[in-house]
Amino acid sequence: MARQYLDFEKPIKEIDENIAERKALLGEGHGGNADLADLETKRNKIIANIFSKLNRWQRVQLARHPERPYSLDYIQSWAPDFIELHGDRHFGDDNSTVTGFGTIDGKKIVFVAQQKGRNTKDNIVRNFGMMRPEGYRKALRIMKLAEKFKLPIISLIDTPGAYPGIGAEERGQGEAIAKNLLEMSKLKTPIISVVIGEGASGGALGIGICDRMLMLENTWYSVISPEGCASILWHDASKAPQAAESLKLIPTDLKELGICDRIITEPIGGAHDNKKQMFEILKAVILEELRLFDDVARETLFDKRIEKYDQMGFFIDTA
Repeated sequence: MARQYLDFEKPIKEIDENIAERKALLGEGHGGNADLADLETKRNKIIANIFSKLNRWQRVQLARHPERPYSLDYIQSWAPDFIELHGDRHFGDDNSTVTGFGTIDGKKIVFVAQQKGRNTKDNIVRNFGMMRPEGYRKALRIMKLAEKFKLPIISLIDTPGAYPGIGAEERGQGEAIAKNLLEMSKLKTPIISVVIGEGASGGALGIGICDRMLMLENTWYSVISPEGCASILWHDASKAPQAAESLKLIPTDLKELGICDRIITEPIGGAHDNKKQMFEILKAVILEELRLFDDVARETLFDKRIEKYDQMGFFIDTA
């Protein structure tokens, strides 16, 4: 399957085509190893130049890249023994939500994740990564199991938002999200949330209450998508790039506000350009973050979360 390129990645496409031609010649017995090495060096320089000047809208596009690793890609790479658990014990199962148990380098973990599909058929099954009420209730059920068995929770966030359908509203979408916010804040087990792609609105926040909030560098997290914001403010979704700048939704913005605790550097060219390396980078970071809780008493987690969220944002006293 041919790689897909975003508009600002077109110079990379051109050099990749040249590299492919050179490799084809080498395969046919023609010379040119030195030329190939030069092209590879040139490619790295082009990528470094492009990715050093990304604006907020371009990072939003990268977060949505169709070849970007999704939650199950990470989980299956880290935890080959992963056992998925299904159902909310109220209404049904939600395939946009992946939950279960697994081990990373011998460390037992509970995973709660949002999963998109790779094609139209998969996206219909996964509901484009948009959780329904049963997804949030399934997530909470599994997180309660994590608390019971004293296991840490890794929450992988990647959603364009909670599903806005009539059926979801009839089954209590808002209540399900609100209950998760309340119950997650009280869980006596460490929670590490990682934004691996999109983090939109309550759809993300419903599994996003945590002790440590991590974000890959080409991701976003906001109360609304740029398109939604542009539609409300200017009645024109095409002004999404302008809205993205105003929303301040990328990791550096959120770290400044105290929302993001750590920004994780992606491989050169983005997570989609070297998935294997991205898996290893994030795995190492998660294991490092888990060690921060080795000597933390479970009884203190609630107070520490209150302190964490009290410190978010800022205000100005004009009196």
